Amino acid sequence: MKKIRKFLDTIKPQFQKGGKFHWLHSTYDAFETFLFTPNTTSQTGTHIHDVIDLKRTMSTVILAMIPALLFGMYNVGYQHYLSHGTIAEQDFWAIFLFGALKVLPIVIVSYVSGLTIEFIFAQIRGHQVNEGFLVSGMLIPLVMPPDVPLWMVAVSTMFAVIFGKEVFGGTGMNILNPALTARAFLFFAYPSHMSGDLVWIAEKADAYSGATPLALAAAGQPQTHSVMDMAIGLIPGSIGETSVIAIGIGALILLVTGIGSWRIMLSAILGGLTIGILLNLSATPTNPFMAVPFWQHLAMGGFAFGIVFMATDPVTAAHTQTGKWIYGFLIGFFAILIRVLNPAYPEGVMLAILFMNIFAPLIDYYVVQANIKRRIKYAKSPEPVK
Repeated sequence: MKKIRKFLDTIKPQFQKGGKFHWLHSTYDAFETFLFTPNTTSQTGTHIHDVIDLKRTMSTVILAMIPALLFGMYNVGYQHYLSHGTIAEQDFWAIFLFGALKVLPIVIVSYVSGLTIEFIFAQIRGHQVNEGFLVSGMLIPLVMPPDVPLWMVAVSTMFAVIFGKEVFGGTGMNILNPALTARAFLFFAYPSHMSGDLVWIAEKADAYSGATPLALAAAGQPQTHSVMDMAIGLIPGSIGETSVIAIGIGALILLVTGIGSWRIMLSAILGGLTIGILLNLSATPTNPFMAVPFWQHLAMGGFAFGIVFMATDPVTAAHTQTGKWIYGFLIGFFAILIRVLNPAYPEGVMLAILFMNIFAPLIDYYVVQANIKRRIKYAKSPEPVK
């Protein structure tokens, strides 16, 4: 690392004001601060300094997503060979290699297309490159079907970065989760590539169903996947959303490091369980999805992935402590409600999170106003008699 540091120090003057490549200062700064903690410090005022910066925070989130990514690669290969009836003939590495060759191009396209837009905006504005896409660039592939065309990944990623973040001012200013914005763009622009039984298994055999647990439940058909399969993740679905265990490992990393909000995660689970119980109690023969045991909803679809990695996004989520409880609960509540009562869309996590992203500032506003009124009332109350 000392050699890299020395090399960067040698070329640094070329990227500073007056240097030959001063117009690429934002690009140089992005690579330097990614590799090393910045050595600059505030000169005026009072500031609290910490050893972790935004890039290190984002790197921790990426680390938390690695279990879901690695399992997703394996599951993509597993579902492919299972659909062709040759799973017994393959060893672990053959299955994993097939999945890796399908997933890695999606990851590369996501980062290349997204970071290209980030660097262009940084150079135009003369600002530092926003670190937020380090996480979004990984989230986007994990919420995609394994057979999604690469050009769609590029287009949706660029749309999400430009219209979901940069038009608001960049990282920290956006009101919508960029990764979910990319998924929503693809879902509504190219629905045939984001829904149905054909998209969840890479190079699926024609005779194989490929239906997800959600699709079977929505159609009122018997489940072909056990609860254990759902927990482990050996089911058709988006690349990183199938394994509750792998997502749970990521959640543990976020909670231990203090980066993820346990209030949002817990309240979202409580919200999902609450509406699930209510739907079970009011189940009707016309909608068999209402009779699905309430606790199974937590292991179906993208619920677990959404509440761990997207609902807890510190930029688009509520910021007050009380607001986080309200925000998370409503995400879980609306996610299951949309999932069960909307026959055209048997997955509601994406819409629920995007919907609550919009209302998060309003929730914080009323929480703050309630605190102000309570303190004013307390201040005006008469002094107790001694």
